[in-house]
Amino acid sequence: MKLFRAALMASALALPLAAGAAYAATPADALVIAQNIDDIVALDPAQAYEFSAGEINANLYDHLVQYAAEDTTVLAPGLATEWTADEAAKTITFTMREGATFASGNPVRAEDVLFSFKRVVTLNLTPSFILTQLGWNADNIDEMVTVDGNTVTIKWDGDFASAFVLNVLASRPASIVDEVLVSEHIEGDDWGNAWLNTNSAGSGPFVLTDYRPAELVRMTANENYFDGAPAMKQVLIRHVAEAATQQLLLTSGDVDMAKNLTPDQIASLGDGVKVEAFPQAAVHFLSFNQKTESLTDPALWEAARYLVNYDGMTESFLKGQMEKHQAFWPEGFPGSYDETPFSYDVEKAKQILADAGVETPINVTLDVINSAPFTDMAQSLQASFAEAGINFDILPGTGAQVITKYRDRTHEAMLLYWGPDFMDPHSNAKAFAYNSDNSDDNYTATTTWRNAWAVPEEMNEQVRAALAESDQSKRNEMYVELQKKVQAESPIVIMFQAQLQIAMGENVDGYVNGSNSDFVYYRLVTKD
Repeated sequence: MKLFRAALMASALALPLAAGAAYAATPADALVIAQNIDDIVALDPAQAYEFSAGEINANLYDHLVQYAAEDTTVLAPGLATEWTADEAAKTITFTMREGATFASGNPVRAEDVLFSFKRVVTLNLTPSFILTQLGWNADNIDEMVTVDGNTVTIKWDGDFASAFVLNVLASRPASIVDEVLVSEHIEGDDWGNAWLNTNSAGSGPFVLTDYRPAELVRMTANENYFDGAPAMKQVLIRHVAEAATQQLLLTSGDVDMAKNLTPDQIASLGDGVKVEAFPQAAVHFLSFNQKTESLTDPALWEAARYLVNYDGMTESFLKGQMEKHQAFWPEGFPGSYDETPFSYDVEKAKQILADAGVETPINVTLDVINSAPFTDMAQSLQASFAEAGINFDILPGTGAQVITKYRDRTHEAMLLYWGPDFMDPHSNAKAFAYNSDNSDDNYTATTTWRNAWAVPEEMNEQVRAALAESDQSKRNEMYVELQKKVQAESPIVIMFQAQLQIAMGENVDGYVNGSNSDFVYYRLVTKD
């Protein structure tokens, strides 16, 4: 504790603890956060793939189009103020924002867009697949992204709607970097990667001024941000791994926000602290591997939906962590289906099984990650399913063990979760409603293939059609219909949507936490 406070004082971002007065220890124009940030591997947007890295990049960089802090459900102009799509030619032409500058002072140019995309596909690091799915590679990128004065034309190769392409361009690896600044720090053929992992070169509302792995991240306000300078002149994220320490620092006034408190700690917080809840994009599901004969009857899938004690879990050990959600696309984004038609009803489940002639008992192994809340969820499912003669033998394992087994299709039943790689409904539709080749040698990173579910070709065609649909309203309706079908006809039982609870001082307002880590924004934060 003393070392922590000394570090804050040394950084000029904390004052001595004021006896009897919470929230007097941090300056009015600085936001100090306690958070576990040891997941960060890289900060270069061409490489960053971790949750904490996403949060940081969201405040350092802009995109051509982006889900902005004012409303994280609306795709808005970013460094481009307008765009025109030609669905037939598979192109979108963007007009760049006049007068926008990078934090360095360099003007934002159309050439910076080409440079940014070229370095992602050339470096070909983990998140590059989000851009390369458009048919881009290091050899053709100069043909797929072209510059003409103040405009940039994006071309794609594939049956994709322009709405899908826009969501790809709003993703993390599509962040626009300052070519002039980055070029000054290129080492060999690294495209400035080493430098960008400890520095920033964006046009966003903040600038990275200090990064010490597993210790701290400091961001300073970009006073020339095109959408207005942040009220917080500095944001300091301190790495605090222990939730108990985060709670102590928050309640004693040494930090303004604690991001990793447990439900029990949240419940025990006293005066001077408020808790805000934010729905997250991850959906949690129970699935049945179709390689196991006893799990292939659709009546079993239907009955299973009435054997989950949704309310029992969300009102007890999952309280504040998850909300009932029964469709593959998370609530809070266009195209979501938020109806929850299934409830815990053992007698109804028994009747469904009996009417279909399904013989019980059915004995099945259930793989689960050996940590809370997953083991608690598994035990709840074990108890409720047993009421209908479906007996789960719980097999706990590490996350790596469980996921490896899942990828190998050697499980029977699986309790797991899924989050989209970018915020377009196709990201999850492909995972939950598409499987055109169910053969063992066609490894596909989807829930359908991993559960060996040979999706009906009609549903596959619907997924392809939704991806290609140019009318966004119609496209959203198509995804709603797909979610209804997966609800009714799939061996994958979607149960919950994750929810994040963040504790902060009562004087903190304007914090924005969208449904995933790429939508965490500090620009609108104020402190009374």
